[in-house]
Amino acid sequence: MSEIIKVGMADLKICVSPDAVTTLGLGSCVGIAIRDPITKVGGLAHIMLPDSTQIKNNSNVPKFADTGIVELIRQIIAKGANQSRLVAKIAGGAQMFAFQNKSDMVRIGDRNVEATKKKLAELKIPVLAQDTGDSYGRTVIFYPETGDFVIRAVGKEQRVI
Repeated sequence: MSEIIKVGMADLKICVSPDAVTTLGLGSCVGIAIRDPITKVGGLAHIMLPDSTQIKNNSNVPKFADTGIVELIRQIIAKGANQSRLVAKIAGGAQMFAFQNKSDMVRIGDRNVEATKKKLAELKIPVLAQDTGDSYGRTVIFYPETGDFVIRAVGKEQRVI
């Protein structure tokens, strides 16, 4: 019987098929799902901020796009995945509050998505699909066996990307 493993905010977890990973409450945060389609090993990171270098004395690696993605990949490879086959899907990065000010401080969702895509590109991991932006929160479930990334949001149709 398969298990759905919960990923908290500023957290990451990996799993092997037929298990899945889920996270709740992706507002401006981004959920990054990565898998190896051959070994069916995958994982999910729930990142909150784009760049760890902007914070002093930080030890929470999964909190940031730049460090969380690297750690997620490290753990997936340790479970038997091959980095050259890894693929990604992303969700979240919403602008949860309406502000007139367009400063970077209130564009955290956009910045999280940009940082995620940049880091994945640096690591040569293609983003196969995404459901990002807009102004609503998301809950996601990722199934490494099939690569299905289920997106749920209040008042919206469930999507699978």
